[in-house]
Amino acid sequence: MARILITGGAGFIGSHIADAHLARGDQVLIVDDLSHGRAENVPAGAEFMELDIRDQAVADLVVDWRPDLISHHAAQMDVRLSVSDPRFDASVNIDGLLNVLEAARRVGIERFIYVSSGGVVYGEPEVRPTPETAAKLPESPYGVTKLAGEQYLYYYHRVHGLDYAALRYSNVYGPRQDPHGEAGVVAIFSNRLLANSPVTIFGDGKQTRDYVYIGDVVAANLHVASADLPAARSLDDRAFNVGTGVETSVNELAEGLIRASGRTVSVEYAEARAGELRHSSLDTTRLQSLGWTPAVKMDEGLTETYRWIAREANIE
Repeated sequence: MARILITGGAGFIGSHIADAHLARGDQVLIVDDLSHGRAENVPAGAEFMELDIRDQAVADLVVDWRPDLISHHAAQMDVRLSVSDPRFDASVNIDGLLNVLEAARRVGIERFIYVSSGGVVYGEPEVRPTPETAAKLPESPYGVTKLAGEQYLYYYHRVHGLDYAALRYSNVYGPRQDPHGEAGVVAIFSNRLLANSPVTIFGDGKQTRDYVYIGDVVAANLHVASADLPAARSLDDRAFNVGTGVETSVNELAEGLIRASGRTVSVEYAEARAGELRHSSLDTTRLQSLGWTPAVKMDEGLTETYRWIAREANIE
C-alpha cells in the first residue's frame, strides 16, 4: 500500500487518478479547493482536505502525512483567464507548485508527477505529431507557467535529487468532464446535443487537436508512478507526451458526437477565436517505449462520454 497525495483530486482527471490508486489498494489523500473540482467526484475511501495549494496548510499536510508519491493535478487551466490575469495564473501554477514542491523536498518523497500540457508548451509546432524535444514556444501565460513548472522540477531534481515525471497531456476527454478544460468542447457539444440545439463551431472547423480518453491518461499516470525512468540529462528527458498522435478536426469531432448521440441537429459556424492554435498532435513514442499505449478509439470514447453526460442530465 502506497501513500498517494493528489492535488486537484476532485477534478475531472484527478478524481479518475484517485479511483485507480484506490483500486490498487493505495491510501489516497485528495487536496482540492473545489474552485473547479466537485465534492461528489471524491471517491469513497479517499481522505479529503478542502485547501488551496498556495496555503501553508498544504505544505504542513505534506510534511505531516508524508506521501510516497504526489500527483500534482491542481492548476489554473483557463487559457483565456491566463491572458486577462497572468498574475493570478502564475500565483496558482507557480506559487502553488512551489509550495507543494518545497514540502516534498523536505520529506524526501519517492516520486513527483507533474501535469504539464502538450497542447500549449509547444505553441504552433512545425512537426506533427510533435515530439518532446520540439521547440517550446508557448503562446499564452498558461503555457508559460506550465513550462516554468517543468523547469522548476528539473532544478529540484538536479539540485535536491527529487525524482519526477512531467506528463504533457494532449486534449483529455471523458466522463466527469466539464466545459472548461482544453477538451471542454466535447462537453459543450454534448450538452447542445442533449438540448437538441445547434452545435456551434468557431472558425471553419478544420482546426485539429489530439483527443485522448481519460482511461488512457489514467493508465499513463499509473505507469510512470512506478516505471524505471531515464536519466534526466535535460528537461525533456523526464517529459512524456500523453496523447494518441492522431489529429481530429472540430468538424470530425462534432460528427462523431452526433453519431454517438443518435440525434439530428444542425451545425453552425461562428467567427474564429483570436489566438487559437490551428493544429496540435503529440508523438507518444517515448511513453510507449516504457510499455504504455493508448487503447481507446475515438468513437468508443465519445460514446462513453456522451452517455455519461446524458445520465448526469437525466436524459436518455
